[in-house]
Amino acid sequence: MLSYICLDWVLLVLFTGSTVSELVVIGEVGQDVTVPCHYSVRTRGAVTSMCWGRDRCPNSKCSRPIIWTDGWRVTEQHSSRYQLHGDLHSGDVSLTIVSAREADSGIYCCRVELPGWFNDQLINHKVVVKKARISTASPHTYTSEQTSAPGSTSESSSAVTGTWTTVSASEAPQTASTPCSGPSDCLDVAANLQNTSVSLPSQQHAERGLYAGIGSCAALLLILILALFLT
Repeated sequence: MLSYICLDWVLLVLFTGSTVSELVVIGEVGQDVTVPCHYSVRTRGAVTSMCWGRDRCPNSKCSRPIIWTDGWRVTEQHSSRYQLHGDLHSGDVSLTIVSAREADSGIYCCRVELPGWFNDQLINHKVVVKKARISTASPHTYTSEQTSAPGSTSESSSAVTGTWTTVSASEAPQTASTPCSGPSDCLDVAANLQNTSVSLPSQQHAERGLYAGIGSCAALLLILILALFLT
């Protein structure tokens, strides 16, 4: 009876194996992606070996191993893109994927080999590497430049209208009852002002000629009267 119980316990341990936890890591193409993995190091003798593999953790070792360490240094490296930047002596065996690609997406196994039977620390990571998002700021900037052009035209037209109004108000005669309502009316007022300014000097010259004629006639009459008186 005891032998059957021992056999059942051994089979249970073999089929269940060590406890496996799973984590999800998301990164972007072209960026470095760090897949975390740590184990406890209380004494110098607790430093141990470990491996990273490109698949779920098997019953022993790592499937498709990409990097190995004896706890002190890297002993095997599948590619220079897989690196261990953490402090190995303190149990930081996090994996860094340099310049990640979409092909790097998948399952990664972190296996820390601890002393004793079936005591290995197993962590499965699901790594997802996505493409970087494309910025949409440039179309909005282009639209704002297009909408600014009509605004500048309206401002310039209002400035021209204001200029016409200022000229008409400063040069309009006092007899004008209302200001001009548009550029055409302002042009008519300016033309009337010019005609008025031209007609005033001509009337002054006519009056001066009339006075000169009357004076010359009076002088001739005086001369004739004197001549008759002398004769």
